Formats: sequence, structure tokens, C-alpha cells
Amino acid sequence: MQETLQVAPLLRPAKPEDQDAVVGLVASAGLPTSGVEIGLAEFVVAEYAGRIVGVAGLETYGADGLLRSVAVAEDWRGRGLGGELTRAIVEGARRRRLTDLYLLTETAADFFSRFGFRPIRREDASEAIRASEEFRDLCPVSSTVMVRSMAVAS
Repeated sequence: MQETLQVAPLLRPAKPEDQDAVVGLVASAGLPTSGVEIGLAEFVVAEYAGRIVGVAGLETYGADGLLRSVAVAEDWRGRGLGGELTRAIVEGARRRRLTDLYLLTETAADFFSRFGFRPIRREDASEAIRASEEFRDLCPVSSTVMVRSMAVAS
């Protein structure tokens, strides 16, 4: 029997046993880890050779979603993995028939604009998103708030 060589990370839903690796990767990217454990079931991970090399999460607030914690291991950056993870979360939001998908970023506004996100004023985010822990407490007020209408084709 021939062994298959894994050439790219496998994107899959996070499992409970991934928690430490997910939290570690999010922390190593300088992103807030609060709430990751609670929302782990809504994370997508990229696994390569048994190692979690990328993560992204989706929090749902009524008809809206919050893309959070897109993080890629340093040795995997620059290979398009962050984009794959972002597309996976956008597709998950579409499957859930969410109206809008929001995110907060301090450094990656240009990156996320490639996926249909546009900057908005903080006060223009939906009430449900403004009430989220990430919006209220975890991300600095200097963060750029971005939104993507899920009616927009990808």
C-alpha cells in the first residue's frame, strides 16, 4: 500500500483536543484568547502533519457573525493559508444565512478588504456585535471595524 504525502494543510472543524494548540497559536499572533475555549466548536483549523498551523473563528450574534482570531503559524505565513481560513469562515457564515460578518483588526485591514470586508465606524456596527466581549473589552478602540455583507458574492 502506498503512503500518501500531505502537500497542503487540511482545513477542518476544531475538536476539543485542539484547544491548547488553538489558544497557543492565537496567543502567539498577539490576538485575544478570551472566549476561544467557549467558542472552539466554531473554529476552523488548518492541520499539517498532525500540527495545527492555522486557525480562524466565527462567533454568532443573532443574524450577524464576528470573524475572529485568524492566526497562522510563523513558518506557514505568506502561503495563502490565512486567505483559505478566511474563506472558510465566510462560507460558514453564508451557510448559517447570517446577514453581515464583522471583524476588528489593528493590522490587517488591507488583507481583509480582499475578501469583501470594508471599514465602518464603530458606532455603525450592529447592536449585537457592539455587545460582544471582543468588541466591548478585548480589542482596543483604535481597532478598525470592518463588515462584509453576506449578500455579496465571494
